[in-house]
Amino acid sequence: MPRQQTEASHYLDIYKLTVEKKRLQQELTALDQRRDRIQDRLTTLERQITELDHNAQRLRESGSDAEPHSVVYQPSPRYAAAPHAASSPTDFSMLTLDY
Repeated sequence: MPRQQTEASHYLDIYKLTVEKKRLQQELTALDQRRDRIQDRLTTLERQITELDHNAQRLRESGSDAEPHSVVYQPSPRYAAAPHAASSPTDFSMLTLDY
């Protein structure tokens, strides 16, 4: 059975619609602000990409074929396994699990 149409029900509907309108306006404002922040970040990223590209081209043109600076560390003898230790059956322990 539909609700009886009264002046109060119309004002209630007006209130509900006004609240929804205000919420949607706030959401739209927040989306606009987020869009602006995303656009600013995209602009910054594009500028950084362009700078790095120019730097890479400048290094390529200067003929700088230097090897990258990397360090290779040899394993410490403290952690290196002895060759005979891998084949020794005495290194194994038996463990029994009960359920």
